[in-house]
Amino acid sequence: MKIQTIGIIVKDNSDAVATTLRTLHDFLVSKSCKILLDPNAEGLLSKDIPILDRATLGKQSDLAIVIGGDGTFLSAVRALVDYNVPILGINLGRLGFLVDIYPDEMLHTMEQILDGEYVEETRFLLSAQVVRDNKILTEANAFNDVVIHIRDVARMIEFKTWINGQYVHYQRADGIVISTPTGSTAYALSGGGPLLHATLDAIVLVPICPHTLSNRPLVVNADSEIDIEIGGNRQSTAQVSFDGQNGYDVLPGDTIRIRRKKNAVRLVHPAQYDYYHILRYKLRWSEQL
Repeated sequence: MKIQTIGIIVKDNSDAVATTLRTLHDFLVSKSCKILLDPNAEGLLSKDIPILDRATLGKQSDLAIVIGGDGTFLSAVRALVDYNVPILGINLGRLGFLVDIYPDEMLHTMEQILDGEYVEETRFLLSAQVVRDNKILTEANAFNDVVIHIRDVARMIEFKTWINGQYVHYQRADGIVISTPTGSTAYALSGGGPLLHATLDAIVLVPICPHTLSNRPLVVNADSEIDIEIGGNRQSTAQVSFDGQNGYDVLPGDTIRIRRKKNAVRLVHPAQYDYYHILRYKLRWSEQL
């Protein structure tokens, strides 16, 4: 991969972001790279640097760099996935399962990446539609998960699930998480779901506080077509959210259709990238009490 034009997406204009961005900018300029910025970075660098919407940035960049946390990274992936631009993350957040480069190692890692020393990985997203009376009300992508959950406190929702046209179950619960392997370390994990290796072609369905002791998470092939119909009475209101960053109210009778998105995302990691090290470090495995 020849890297000449680099698009940079930032979380905000905070001091930490500005400092990291300026350091990265000076390094990339020294390497004769062209820099593009998304609107969140406006005012942080020279006015001579193009400020582009994310679609245009994705089309024109050889590499996209995200400065922020996992939330910023998720938003960037959804915006850039259709442009086949590889993405890497610089971690200014907290947990950081997705953004795996820290500021103090940023310049060394970028030197390696520009020299062609890196790990590239392909991961899939979910594509979801909300359908009412055979009409699509909204549709969105999710890199981590699609979550159907209660909107009103102390109420459960009812729903039926079909996979590839076959009826699976009827449930009463606080909701359900439909997660990619990438998202298996997020909400799905806190709900008792399994950890899926990030490269698996699988989707996991994890109920949220189900009203039964016999329910367990279910792992299915990533090509599965998942349909979930909201049940209950018309006074019940549920919500579907995509990566926890935007939500849409759904009513009894609505169906949420979830499929693997056709286009996948390309992720760039440092040359020494080790998925199991990330799990050990973030989840504090092997620590002695």
